[in-house]
Amino acid sequence: MHKTIRRFAQTLALTLLVSVASAHAQAKPAAPTPLNDASRPLELGVLAQGGFGVTDDRSDYKFFMLGGRAGKVLTPNVGPGILHGNFEYAIELFPFWQSYTPKFERRKCTAPGICSDPYTVGGTFTGVSITPILLRWNFTGTRHSKIVPWAQGGGGLIWTNHKYPPFGGSPYNVFNDGPNSETSVWNFTPQFGVGMHYFLSPRRSLDFGASAIHVSSASLGDKNPGVNASVQFSVGYTWWK
Repeated sequence: MHKTIRRFAQTLALTLLVSVASAHAQAKPAAPTPLNDASRPLELGVLAQGGFGVTDDRSDYKFFMLGGRAGKVLTPNVGPGILHGNFEYAIELFPFWQSYTPKFERRKCTAPGICSDPYTVGGTFTGVSITPILLRWNFTGTRHSKIVPWAQGGGGLIWTNHKYPPFGGSPYNVFNDGPNSETSVWNFTPQFGVGMHYFLSPRRSLDFGASAIHVSSASLGDKNPGVNASVQFSVGYTWWK
């Protein structure tokens, strides 16, 4: 699965480069897109996303998810030069969400030297992710109307089938394996991302993104080791209404 995620990221990067090169090679400007006019369109799309942890203690964490997106442009195009653009509100839902973590053994300890038999934690975590707040700026002042870059920030919530991330392990002690050493099935996902729409036609686009995502339970569990930083790449297809 880790090789699959690496191939996914490499394919995304290659597709992005080819798309940009193709757009710059066009002899004539593309037809206006709904983001370049005053229609304030609605977008509905599907997307796949995957990535990895980037901090030292989470560099072997991997992520993969499949889901959909809905957004609504709320403002007309405003602003000078390349900053010219519009403001959009969106929601993302990933009914399929997985994280792949190292496996290790832990015990339930009630006092120093008084512990249960070891059992395995970690591995694959499955869940559902929703990001109900995504605030995006679409940059429509670029030279090619087929390409619309964007930047966004937001926050969401993940539920997992087991408490995430796994916590505990050697050396066994009351702090990391005791009765008050659990994490949570609920985690929050503050995030920031950049990307672009590449319009195949005035009402259809391929979408590419890269996001920095923090995963934290905000201490809903006894422990909150979290995933301080992960980098995740997405590719999607959007219908504009």
